[in-house]
Amino acid sequence: MTPAAAPDAPLLEAVGLSRLFGPVEVLSDVSVAFRRGEVHAIIGENGAGKSTLMRILSGHLAPSRGAIRLDGAPLALRGPVDAERRGIVLVHQEIMLAPDLSIAENMFLGRELRRGAAVDDRTMNARAEEAMRVFGVDVSVTVPVQRLSIARRQLAQIARALGAPHRIAIFDEPTASLTPVETGALLKLIRELKATGIAVVYISHRLEEVKAIADVVTILRDGKHVATSPAAELQPVDMARLMVGRDLLALYPPRAPAPTGEPAFVVSGFNAPGFAESASFSVRPGEILGFSGLIGAGRTELFEALFGLRKGGGEIRLNEAAQRWPDARSAMNAGAVYLTEDRKGKGLLLEETVATNLTLAALERFQRGPLIDRAKEGRALDEAIRRFDIRIGDKGILAGQMSGGNQQKLLIAKMLLLDPKLVVIDEPTRGVDIGAKQQIYRFIVALAAEGRSVIVISSEMTELIGVCHRIIVMRNGQIVGEVAGDAMTEHAIVVLATGVDVSAGEAHK
Repeated sequence: MTPAAAPDAPLLEAVGLSRLFGPVEVLSDVSVAFRRGEVHAIIGENGAGKSTLMRILSGHLAPSRGAIRLDGAPLALRGPVDAERRGIVLVHQEIMLAPDLSIAENMFLGRELRRGAAVDDRTMNARAEEAMRVFGVDVSVTVPVQRLSIARRQLAQIARALGAPHRIAIFDEPTASLTPVETGALLKLIRELKATGIAVVYISHRLEEVKAIADVVTILRDGKHVATSPAAELQPVDMARLMVGRDLLALYPPRAPAPTGEPAFVVSGFNAPGFAESASFSVRPGEILGFSGLIGAGRTELFEALFGLRKGGGEIRLNEAAQRWPDARSAMNAGAVYLTEDRKGKGLLLEETVATNLTLAALERFQRGPLIDRAKEGRALDEAIRRFDIRIGDKGILAGQMSGGNQQKLLIAKMLLLDPKLVVIDEPTRGVDIGAKQQIYRFIVALAAEGRSVIVISSEMTELIGVCHRIIVMRNGQIVGEVAGDAMTEHAIVVLATGVDVSAGEAHK
């Protein structure tokens, strides 16, 4: 009989794990142990090896060297299905759901419930509704996933992963698309998992969140193990220093005073049917305007409608000229660009090179007759790499092979080739490490300093407060208020976003 493991013995261990992709070693001799009833955070910059480590532990990748142990015994995983059978589940950073299937169908895909020979849709729908309500989300679970926001897709993906029997739950950037309210619901659920003895592995770039939820923190840098420490002994600033190998300056750059001139972009009575109603707002040259709200508030849908990416209607004026943008190209031609929150699905062509992605929106500027002027394109790429610090070893790399932070920098560089007067950035730092966040905030402030009008849509209240001159808050498809200056606080935003003053317990109408 196998002797019982000690109560504090590791449940799952990585022992000297390494992984090579061709000649490049992205993970090098990493050892880390995960215990029952413990939340173990793995942090590091983009490209540090976090996701590679998680993919090995969950059976999606085989290690080039090293071993995995489960309950002290060697474990050779034959794939993610084998890992799930052994109680290891992974919530992916990327959305891995079938877009044409409903929430419930995705949640039970491959493990459908049956009543006799028939699939028991009624029970699956009921359980899926219950799983989504845990996150405070009231949504029809029979709706195809492709019709959901990125945030709701992420919640459905979490619910699917946790629907499988599990002893180890691995979360890879689970809150990147969630607002603070939904994040709070997820963290509460993770604490409940921990209390039942589940080993939780948690990857996040949100260091305050790591501090709030983790018992132990492991830091990776450049594919190597840097440190493992009790979370109680680390402050977020310590984590950031260990991640990047240097002291970071202030995360948010100084802003110029709020401009007082006439608005450059004016929206009046704009509707996005089913998502936003009678939206009116304006933004001045040199101003950074934020948009906040909970999941389902209609922020992204409003701007997709404004830029012709979905149905909508109302009055738009840019530099005093009336506008009608039936598609995104019309907006670009008018001097307005929208950087989507879904950079992988809608913003970049992941199977194309960095240069192809960079010049795609402004392709006519690089044409020489019927051909592309590759020398001119190469010079533009060199300038974008320099200006936006896009870190790639090989200029021929595909966009999908880049880290999240470098993909976001590429998307910004791509749109700024158009020299727009209005720049709308949706979730500018989703899935981006703290070093790249700092750079992106500086890019945003620099855009405003150049006299452009900038709108930032974000689920992170702290970044809106850190970079914006004003913040507009949406709730249930409507603009419900605005905060500026010293009034820009998380409490003030939450009050407007929820309609309830949680500190006073009074409803705000």
